Amino acid sequence: MSSRPRNGCRALPVFLGALAIGCAQRPRAAALNPPALRTAFHGVFLVGAALNAAQFSGQDTLGAAIVKAQFNSITPENALKWASVHPRPGTYDFAAGDRYVAFGEQNRMFIVGHNLVWHNQTPRWVFEDSAGRLVSRDTLLARLRDHIRTVVGRYRGRIKGWDVVNEALEDDGTLRRTPWLTILGEDYVAAAFRFAHEADPDAELYYNDYELERAPKRRGAVELVRRLQDEGIPIAAVGLQNHDRLDWPSPAQEDSTIDAFARLGVRVMITELDVDVLPHTSESNPFGDGLPDSLQQALARRYAELFASYLRHRETVTRVTFWGVTDRDSWLNNWPVRGRTNYPLLFGRDGRPKPAFAAVVRTAPTRERRDD
Repeated sequence: MSSRPRNGCRALPVFLGALAIGCAQRPRAAALNPPALRTAFHGVFLVGAALNAAQFSGQDTLGAAIVKAQFNSITPENALKWASVHPRPGTYDFAAGDRYVAFGEQNRMFIVGHNLVWHNQTPRWVFEDSAGRLVSRDTLLARLRDHIRTVVGRYRGRIKGWDVVNEALEDDGTLRRTPWLTILGEDYVAAAFRFAHEADPDAELYYNDYELERAPKRRGAVELVRRLQDEGIPIAAVGLQNHDRLDWPSPAQEDSTIDAFARLGVRVMITELDVDVLPHTSESNPFGDGLPDSLQQALARRYAELFASYLRHRETVTRVTFWGVTDRDSWLNNWPVRGRTNYPLLFGRDGRPKPAFAAVVRTAPTRERRDD
């Protein structure tokens, strides 16, 4: 943001109540102090955000200020993924992870660890020997045990919940053909959960995946959770990523997905929420100059619809986490085409709340209804 004063005001935003408000665009007095997200949904579910390194290390002061004002749970985008924390054999780098956890503790937040086992952002050395050949089952199992015990053990009692296994399923519900599956077999998921539980018996352990609203993949996830339960594996919740679009999933799909896991006796967490407002085409940047008001309103209606579903399942849904803080942070700015300008979150690039923010807050139950 520019540091040049405008209209005799400081260019840096002033936080009034829950909102970041630039002095050049002061809202009407009645809109100055809507409740923060964490306040609006207090006693219903946690509301969190995924943080990048700039936000928890003090470089992005605007993003950090929004997090402190709005959220009571945090997830690291990349700081605790294998490639970041364990880049080479025998070498761990906890600098970013330590800053992340310290930020959460200083601000009294529920701290999530993301993630321990994934097919992406895992160095090739994990699966290969010095000659580039796939290692044996025993070797990979030992590496997995060492990684999980070291990382989870370092933050034992501080990180309260872990995405233990991430995106292990294909769209048809079968296990994804990854080196984990090829070398270790189907029981690698259970092994990862066991190692995590041994490293911190009090931490909540989660399975996390995207598009579980699609029936074949949901059936596979239900069966995976059921198998873990049958083996006595302590799985506390399933994470629905909810990288959604304006027209998908439908409320009925969201409801039926949450219900499917509720019937297993596990909780559901919305772990990576955003709403893609751009068409999935190769067009480079259809809204580079800003999102039309019609789409701003459509996004607001969509978020209200999603939160209505979460609230219908308030006995099962215990956390809703947005994947990013402001639109400028979102991974969707570079997917599926690099350089596009997307608008998937509640706060714009300038840190100001969008119409979608107000729409979400309006869905929150009153204190009387929270206590029902």
